[in-house]
Amino acid sequence: MITNVNLLFYLKKRNAKTKGPIKIYLRFTVEGQRAEISTNKSCTAEKWDTKEGRMLGSREEARTINSQLDRMQTKAEELYRLMALNEELLTAETLKNRFLGKVEKARTLIAVFTDHNDKMRSLLGQEYEKSTLGRYETCLSHVKDFMKSRYGISDIPVSKISYTFLEDFDYYLRSVRKNGNNCTIKYLKNLGKVIRICLGNGWLTVDPYINYKPKAKQVDRQVVNLEELDRLKAKEFTIERLAVVRDVFVFCCYTGLAYADVFKLKREELVEGADGNRWIFTHRKKTDTLSRIPVLPAAMEIIEKYHDDVRCQVANSLLPVMSNQKMNAYLKEIAILCQIEKPLTFHIARHTFATTVTLNNGVPIESVSKMLGHTSIKTTQIYAKVMDQKIGADMERLKMKLA
Repeated sequence: MITNVNLLFYLKKRNAKTKGPIKIYLRFTVEGQRAEISTNKSCTAEKWDTKEGRMLGSREEARTINSQLDRMQTKAEELYRLMALNEELLTAETLKNRFLGKVEKARTLIAVFTDHNDKMRSLLGQEYEKSTLGRYETCLSHVKDFMKSRYGISDIPVSKISYTFLEDFDYYLRSVRKNGNNCTIKYLKNLGKVIRICLGNGWLTVDPYINYKPKAKQVDRQVVNLEELDRLKAKEFTIERLAVVRDVFVFCCYTGLAYADVFKLKREELVEGADGNRWIFTHRKKTDTLSRIPVLPAAMEIIEKYHDDVRCQVANSLLPVMSNQKMNAYLKEIAILCQIEKPLTFHIARHTFATTVTLNNGVPIESVSKMLGHTSIKTTQIYAKVMDQKIGADMERLKMKLA
């Protein structure tokens, strides 16, 4: 039960020069949050007792106003006791609304979640990507199915969301939906954003995530090793589409650019750096952070190869990049032709840059983090997979020192 509830009658002065009667206001304070209403009564500053919150004097006017203020205070006290007894959401705003006779419509999880997704949809291309909206839409669908399956309901007041609700949803995703650990955690994080909206607005007073601490499992990320990368570069393709996809993939292996970033890469983003060499200055689409990447010779060869390509000239792009779906489909063919027994996807190029090309060749992780456009070095550490070749070479050097 919330005990930190205060009621205060005060004169709402407009400025220091205010003369004559001043409006009396009632302020509701619940756990530090405030809301106020006008009592429709007035009093001069000279006749007002600030400490007691009442009008001074024993005249009829003072007795009448004080009596009305007493009744208002009694009503407010009865209301907040009743709300606390019924375990209603008690905030300064809800108490004020009940005092005024306004019955606030209960906030429900699906309504708040839907409103969040609608706002996100209106900001596509500005603040959010379509893929991000898709994840929240899928999460909302899972929440609806879960409540129907587990509780037999279509919606729930946000005030009723508890740690048990999260545990049940977690179990549902793992058992019924057959989601893996990391996928389950991502959906709970999506739901967590909606819960934070409810907490921020005072619709939910206790954070159900306080004791919910699941841990993501480290994923063994696939990369292309040096031998496979050389094989990709040396392969002659008679089919143009495969040659183009191979070139773009190899280019990203030497620059660390994600698909969305190389797709939007413009010619003016290839600039001369302070060292006199060619650099790529581009903003990551995912985080809008600036990536500064020195262009290695292997990447520069590919840029020059497509300098006069009509597709690049028309689009003012650095490379002729196809859709991500086509790129990944053609990479499967390329892997077979190059005898690479790995499920090649476009994002593997980014992992390859972080490991095979940079970290395993002694480039400091801080530099790699900057080139990848990460906002935290912890994100880069996910890519910092030290390969067997690097370990073997390090141990050989150790053997020589020990000898």
